[in-house]
Amino acid sequence: MVNDIIADSLTRIRNASMRRLEYTTLYYAKIVVSILEVFKNKGFIKDYKVNDKDGKQSISVQLAYDERGYSVISEVKRISKPGRRVYKSRNELKRFKNGYGTIVVSTSKGVIANEDAYKANVGGEALCSIW
Repeated sequence: MVNDIIADSLTRIRNASMRRLEYTTLYYAKIVVSILEVFKNKGFIKDYKVNDKDGKQSISVQLAYDERGYSVISEVKRISKPGRRVYKSRNELKRFKNGYGTIVVSTSKGVIANEDAYKANVGGEALCSIW
Protein backbone atom coordinates (compact mmCIF):
# COMPACT_ATOMS: atom_id res chain seq x y z
CA MET A 1 0.00 0.00 0.00
CA VAL A 2 1.32 3.39 -0.98
CA ASN A 3 1.10 6.03 1.75
CA ASP A 4 1.98 9.05 -0.39
CA ILE A 5 0.54 8.63 -3.88
CA ILE A 6 1.98 11.93 -5.11
CA ALA A 7 5.54 11.03 -4.08
CA ASP A 8 5.14 7.59 -5.66
CA SER A 9 3.92 9.14 -8.93
CA LEU A 10 6.76 11.67 -9.03
CA THR A 11 9.32 8.91 -8.36
CA ARG A 12 7.89 6.78 -11.18
CA ILE A 13 8.07 9.74 -13.58
CA ARG A 14 11.63 10.56 -12.46
CA ASN A 15 12.82 6.96 -12.85
CA ALA A 16 11.19 6.49 -16.25
CA SER A 17 12.67 9.79 -17.41
CA MET A 18 16.19 8.76 -16.34
CA ARG A 19 15.81 5.44 -18.18
CA ARG A 20 14.44 7.29 -21.25
CA LEU A 21 11.24 5.27 -21.35
CA GLU A 22 8.44 6.49 -23.57
CA TYR A 23 5.62 5.56 -21.18
CA THR A 24 5.17 4.93 -17.47
CA THR A 25 2.16 3.79 -15.44
CA LEU A 26 0.92 5.48 -12.25
CA TYR A 27 -1.73 4.67 -9.67
CA TYR A 28 -4.95 6.60 -10.19
CA ALA A 29 -5.97 9.50 -7.94
CA LYS A 30 -7.74 12.75 -8.78
CA ILE A 31 -4.88 14.81 -7.34
CA VAL A 32 -2.37 12.98 -9.55
CA VAL A 33 -4.50 13.71 -12.63
CA SER A 34 -4.58 17.41 -11.63
CA ILE A 35 -0.79 17.49 -11.25
CA LEU A 36 -0.33 15.75 -14.61
CA GLU A 37 -2.59 18.35 -16.23
CA VAL A 38 -0.25 21.10 -15.00
CA PHE A 39 2.79 19.13 -16.24
CA LYS A 40 1.13 18.72 -19.65
CA ASN A 41 0.25 22.41 -19.92
CA LYS A 42 3.86 23.36 -19.10
CA GLY A 43 5.30 20.84 -21.59
CA PHE A 44 7.01 18.49 -19.13
CA ILE A 45 5.00 15.50 -20.38
CA LYS A 46 3.40 14.91 -23.79
CA ASP A 47 0.14 13.37 -22.67
CA TYR A 48 -1.56 11.12 -20.13
CA LYS A 49 -4.50 8.74 -20.32
CA VAL A 50 -6.65 7.20 -17.59
CA ASN A 51 -7.06 3.43 -18.14
CA ASP A 52 -9.79 1.29 -16.61
CA LYS A 53 -8.93 -2.41 -16.54
CA ASP A 54 -11.05 -4.87 -14.55
CA GLY A 55 -12.45 -2.07 -12.38
CA LYS A 56 -8.99 -0.78 -11.39
CA GLN A 57 -7.91 2.55 -12.78
CA SER A 58 -4.37 3.53 -13.68
CA ILE A 59 -2.76 6.40 -15.55
CA SER A 60 -0.47 5.95 -18.54
CA VAL A 61 1.92 8.90 -18.94
CA GLN A 62 3.79 9.68 -22.16
CA LEU A 63 7.06 11.43 -21.30
CA ALA A 64 8.52 14.31 -23.33
CA TYR A 65 12.05 14.45 -24.73
CA ASP A 66 13.91 17.09 -26.73
CA GLU A 67 15.24 16.62 -30.27
CA ARG A 68 18.51 15.09 -28.96
CA GLY A 69 16.66 12.49 -26.89
CA TYR A 70 17.29 14.10 -23.51
CA SER A 71 14.47 14.35 -21.01
CA VAL A 72 12.65 17.67 -20.68
CA ILE A 73 12.51 17.03 -16.91
CA SER A 74 15.74 17.91 -15.10
CA GLU A 75 14.40 17.49 -11.58
CA VAL A 76 11.07 16.72 -9.96
CA LYS A 77 10.71 17.04 -6.20
CA ARG A 78 7.97 16.63 -3.59
CA ILE A 79 7.72 19.75 -1.41
CA SER A 80 4.79 19.18 0.95
CA LYS A 81 4.81 15.74 2.58
CA PRO A 82 2.23 13.97 4.74
CA GLY A 83 4.33 14.56 7.86
CA ARG A 84 5.16 18.17 7.06
CA ARG A 85 2.79 20.31 5.03
CA VAL A 86 4.32 23.36 3.34
CA TYR A 87 2.12 26.35 2.55
CA LYS A 88 3.19 29.30 0.41
CA SER A 89 1.67 32.74 0.23
CA ARG A 90 1.01 34.53 -3.05
CA ASN A 91 4.30 36.46 -2.90
CA GLU A 92 6.38 33.31 -2.38
CA LEU A 93 4.98 31.83 -5.61
CA LYS A 94 6.09 34.56 -8.00
CA ARG A 95 8.99 32.85 -9.81
CA PHE A 96 10.79 29.54 -9.57
CA LYS A 97 14.15 28.80 -11.25
CA ASN A 98 13.96 32.11 -13.17
CA GLY A 99 10.76 31.04 -14.89
CA TYR A 100 12.14 27.71 -16.16
CA GLY A 101 10.58 25.69 -13.35
CA THR A 102 7.09 25.29 -11.98
CA ILE A 103 5.71 24.78 -8.49
CA VAL A 104 2.40 22.89 -8.44
CA VAL A 105 0.12 24.46 -5.82
CA SER A 106 -3.14 23.19 -4.36
CA THR A 107 -5.31 26.28 -3.87
CA SER A 108 -8.95 27.11 -3.32
CA LYS A 109 -9.13 27.54 -7.13
CA GLY A 110 -7.85 23.99 -7.72
CA VAL A 111 -4.44 22.50 -8.44
CA ILE A 112 -2.59 25.09 -10.54
CA ALA A 113 0.91 26.27 -11.42
CA ASN A 114 2.67 28.94 -9.35
CA GLU A 115 2.34 31.64 -12.05
CA ASP A 116 -1.41 31.06 -12.25
CA ALA A 117 -1.74 31.17 -8.46
CA TYR A 118 0.19 34.46 -8.40
CA LYS A 119 -2.10 35.94 -11.07
CA ALA A 120 -5.20 34.67 -9.25
CA ASN A 121 -3.90 36.27 -6.01
CA VAL A 122 -4.06 33.02 -4.01
CA GLY A 123 -1.60 30.92 -2.06
CA GLY A 124 -1.84 27.33 -0.97
CA GLU A 125 -0.07 24.06 -0.31
CA ALA A 126 3.03 23.60 -2.47
CA LEU A 127 2.73 20.01 -3.66
CA CYS A 128 5.81 19.59 -5.87
CA SER A 129 8.30 21.39 -8.06
CA ILE A 130 9.54 20.49 -11.53
CA TRP A 131 12.11 21.98 -13.87
